[in-house]
Amino acid sequence: MKMEIEWTNYFRDRCKQRCFDLERAEYMIRYSHERYFDVDSYRKIVVGSMHDRLVLIPYEEKDGIVTPVTIHATDRKQINFRTRSGRFVRL
Repeated sequence: MKMEIEWTNYFRDRCKQRCFDLERAEYMIRYSHERYFDVDSYRKIVVGSMHDRLVLIPYEEKDGIVTPVTIHATDRKQINFRTRSGRFVRL
């Protein structure tokens, strides 16, 4: 299935401010196998590595169009806690 990604100016700014590569973010969104659903924000989450850091990208998906919301560094401890607490549900 062809996936179209709609980049917002906000997301582009977040990548630039946090020194994340937009091309690597696109690769993560398209191909990462680590995906969750956040029951608090009702958004899907993709997790992957970038520049030796673990990165989390919440995104919205509608009619085959994926819109990344923001991007930030995280750690495995935080992801594991959110999974155990039920906030993140593995997709």
